[in-house]
Amino acid sequence: MPPANIPVVVAACLVLLVSVVGGVTLTLEKANHEGVELSRLRDLDRARHGRILQQRPAGVVDFPVEGTYDPYLVGLYFTRVKLGNPPKEFYVQIDTGSDVLWVSCTPCSGCPTSSGLQIQLEFFDPSSSSTAGLISCSDRRCAVGEQSGDSICSSKNQCGYTFQYGDGSGTSGYYLSDYMYLDTVVGNSVTNTSAPVVFGCSTSQTGDLTKPDRAVDGIFGFGQQALSVISQLSSQGITPNAFSHCLNGGNGGGILVLGQIVEPNLVYTPLVPSQPHYNVNLQSISVNGQTLPIDSSAFSTSNNGGTIIDSGTTLAYLAEEAYDPFVNAIMQTVSQYVRPLFTKGNQCYLATSSVSEIFPPVSLNFAGGASMVLRPEDYLLQQNSIGGAAVWCIGFQKTQSKGITILGDIVLKDKIVVYDLANQRIGWANYDCSSSVNVSTSSTGPTEFVNAGQFDNNSSAHYKPSNLLLSMVICLLLHRTFFGVLLPFL
Repeated sequence: MPPANIPVVVAACLVLLVSVVGGVTLTLEKANHEGVELSRLRDLDRARHGRILQQRPAGVVDFPVEGTYDPYLVGLYFTRVKLGNPPKEFYVQIDTGSDVLWVSCTPCSGCPTSSGLQIQLEFFDPSSSSTAGLISCSDRRCAVGEQSGDSICSSKNQCGYTFQYGDGSGTSGYYLSDYMYLDTVVGNSVTNTSAPVVFGCSTSQTGDLTKPDRAVDGIFGFGQQALSVISQLSSQGITPNAFSHCLNGGNGGGILVLGQIVEPNLVYTPLVPSQPHYNVNLQSISVNGQTLPIDSSAFSTSNNGGTIIDSGTTLAYLAEEAYDPFVNAIMQTVSQYVRPLFTKGNQCYLATSSVSEIFPPVSLNFAGGASMVLRPEDYLLQQNSIGGAAVWCIGFQKTQSKGITILGDIVLKDKIVVYDLANQRIGWANYDCSSSVNVSTSSTGPTEFVNAGQFDNNSSAHYKPSNLLLSMVICLLLHRTFFGVLLPFL
């Protein structure tokens, strides 16, 4: 390196250290529309609960995140995908509780044409894409879908699907193969790549999917079955067999990457094997450091029961045997500071002070010694106010289905959540999701990093992996030269 560049490197070191320690703020969009009652959100969640690769990865894909968990804004996080040739952009809900990516197609019966999310809805037209292809019933990819119950075959030898919800709402259509366009980080550069993927073309929607208040163009299923985009891209060697999200609770938006976010405070618990969803072993719940008297069998995984992590669910749901001990423990802790209310089936409280000062921390304790610590804001929702006092309601609901616990966005927000499918585990750490993150571009071999979300209009990374590592080494050497101390490796 020429001597004349040393001052530049010194300045860069200062900027780099600030960036590594403090993060870089992302500009994210936030949904803005009228809210709904907590009971309505519970009904929406309950309805959707009716449905609920091992090549070496090549790069990381960064998706934008919009929306918010906030129930007064109809809790929903969504992203954008580009499909077809020429590519067209679609808004799709981020859903770890299902497997298939599907978008509204033309023609479509019952599909909404406007959205209260202030986004422009689009329809995919297979005849307008030069690379779109139908999936026949004899196609092995249709057979894979049939094995997981996602595919049906028609008399026209066309591979179709039907997803039905508990309240009768749902979607049906057929499968297509076409290109998805991605900005992929490989090594120390960002490339525009495309890959053929199979996705659903929705020709009919019913029930709540037809309503415009929270309408998007479709659903992006992040499950681990063979027809999920995650499985398809990792099997082609385009992305790692892992993905991560960090959903911002305060202002909405967040981070979504195909790859593993790297954070020193991450704790991991193993996935329960051979399950259709992201099941984990919840072993106990603690309130204010005291373990609740709940029989561990309440959380056992059997007959599609157990504990499921699902970003498509707004609230959180506890197995019936665990719900009452949980609510009672909260009440015992705060009884002298709040006035209890029971409204529309929800346990609520009138509070005149900050809930963070009154309500206790809650710990969800999982197999492998991993605990998820919840602040009051992670299990309470503010509904309204009465006479100057805020009404806060328990965001955890009692499940109607025996033995099922579901952790939705109210719990997942403000946390890095890593789905390490290659190693069959899920990790998390509390985090400011408006800040930038580092993402590993490889689950095997040497680890490289890229600062997710830091791409400019020319699709070039502000901090490229090899340059970042070199700059850190130079910073450490310069620090030793001028101060006689070698900094610990960050």
